[in-house]
Amino acid sequence: MAIDKQTRAEILRLYFAEKWRIGTIARQLGVHHGTVERAVAASGAPVRAKQRRASKIDPFWPFIRQTLAAWPRLPSSRLYRMAVERGYRGSESHFRHMIAPERPRLVAEAYLRLKVLPGEQAQVDWAHFGKVRIGRAERPLMGFVMVLGHSRRIFLRFCLNAGMDNFLRGHAEAFEAWQGVPRELWYDNLKSVVLERHGDAIRFNPRFLDFAARYRFLPKPVAVARGNEKGRVERAIRYVRDSFFAARAWRDIDDLNAQARAWCDGVAADRPWPDDRSISVREAFERDRGSLLALPDDRPPVDERVEVRIGKSPYARFDKNDYSVPHTHARRTLTVVATLEEVRILDGVDVVARHPRSFDKAARIENPEHIEELVRRKRHARSLRGQSRLLQAAPDSERLLAETARRGGPVGATVAALLRLLDDYGAAELEAAIDEALERGVPHPNAVRLSLTRRREQRNEPPPIPIDLPKDPRVRDIAVRDHDLGGYDGLAGHHEEDSEE
Repeated sequence: MAIDKQTRAEILRLYFAEKWRIGTIARQLGVHHGTVERAVAASGAPVRAKQRRASKIDPFWPFIRQTLAAWPRLPSSRLYRMAVERGYRGSESHFRHMIAPERPRLVAEAYLRLKVLPGEQAQVDWAHFGKVRIGRAERPLMGFVMVLGHSRRIFLRFCLNAGMDNFLRGHAEAFEAWQGVPRELWYDNLKSVVLERHGDAIRFNPRFLDFAARYRFLPKPVAVARGNEKGRVERAIRYVRDSFFAARAWRDIDDLNAQARAWCDGVAADRPWPDDRSISVREAFERDRGSLLALPDDRPPVDERVEVRIGKSPYARFDKNDYSVPHTHARRTLTVVATLEEVRILDGVDVVARHPRSFDKAARIENPEHIEELVRRKRHARSLRGQSRLLQAAPDSERLLAETARRGGPVGATVAALLRLLDDYGAAELEAAIDEALERGVPHPNAVRLSLTRRREQRNEPPPIPIDLPKDPRVRDIAVRDHDLGGYDGLAGHHEEDSEE
């Protein structure tokens, strides 16, 4: 607390002339006792030693000082618990207050500013930008950021996860955008780069090492807790958040990446170069460009590749969705190779299915030929699909079919007859008629038909007219909404007026 000259003079007068104690002066003048102590000490006169009372902490000072000397960053809470285990019974707040002056003062470390030669180095990191909803799926929106150490040229690409495939894809696209490769790439200790680290002993991710060897750059994980070593990419991420992403509108991730490319080539490239603000980052990048390593002729693949096990149904589960395969590949292990646009399913080197990629959740992406072939090859496939539709529309039909099978009746014919009634009368009426037939103890389609006819006649409705639909289930199973027919009544009235005229 800063005090004025008049208060300082009064403190010195009361302390040296009137012999008041530090605490008394502090209470009378309304200041902290530490302020009074500092004012007295600053005067150059010796401060009267105050008699210290015995404290519960006194027996523990040797242990406390020895522990702090060995572990100067040890938290006070942990040191307090260690003292309690050795018999200390004081409060934690008093303990913290007492040991604060005893803690060794650590000298803040100073860092040299990095000087980077053109084309020598780039820094890489991920940044999280919230979540994005695609259909039923909620996916993380991750920003891959690479910045050249010399020119500060930024490459930015948004992804729906921070997996290895997007990590490598970000590198490849950055190298293509710059038409060259930096000699060193610096990273935080990402799992995509470092699998295990003990000091300077590093076990790299083998897939990433193969990628680095193909592009001929040196991967360099920074030291643990040395954020200054990749400060340029961290500042670039802050710049991306403030200058690009804040309050930005975008339709989908493709549109967002198109805007990111335009921003990197425009606003970000035209900003002043931090080392010499008289030129732009774009001009400094020309020095980088001439010193970058050439791109390899044989680019390494960056597609996502994973093995999947096909179950009884002919679908491959990949990235939360199901993709159809030919039924001949059921119960086999296949390989999914995916780009951002397409999913290919391979049996060895043979492509057995191609689908557009979906980032939805629980979606079923089908090739109609796969399903039609399965229906043609399995004699009972069509009846099973019909039975599934029937059970979904009228769950009580399962009891009727079970009773039919118990009596030795034709289950397939019963399903077909009930499906025709479902098409004519709808799910609710069919369910009610099946319940009535079961209550009467007549589990037969004719009993269901008689019940439907009787219910229709009680409502004084005309008989349903069957509509001949194609066999394609995509047409037969389509849901049609009932529309208001009031408009037709208006037309009928209009015609009656015309006839009277």
